[in-house]
Amino acid sequence: MVGARFCHVCGASRAVKASGSAEHNWAQALEFLRVLEFHRMKEWFALSTASLISFLIGAGCLLAAIMVGIIYSVQNLADFQAIQLWRIEWLLAALAAFVAGILLKR
Repeated sequence: MVGARFCHVCGASRAVKASGSAEHNWAQALEFLRVLEFHRMKEWFALSTASLISFLIGAGCLLAAIMVGIIYSVQNLADFQAIQLWRIEWLLAALAAFVAGILLKR
């Protein structure tokens, strides 16, 4: 039998295949992703579902505001003003999401 732990003829134990241990290694390597499970995040932050979603949207908007400054470079005054306007828009969106999260908290 494929994958059997013992030989079907003599009953001796068979060697463990690398594919089984490779699957086990992948499971161990990805164990840290359990932190990103939604219900665990809800318990850790002690927030309701709607409040947690608002918090994550606000965190994404903050990340977008930071990335605007990293991605775009300033060539002249008009570029500087445009970049600052984009940052302000992202920060206002983050503020609105955080306020919604506070209002939706139980």
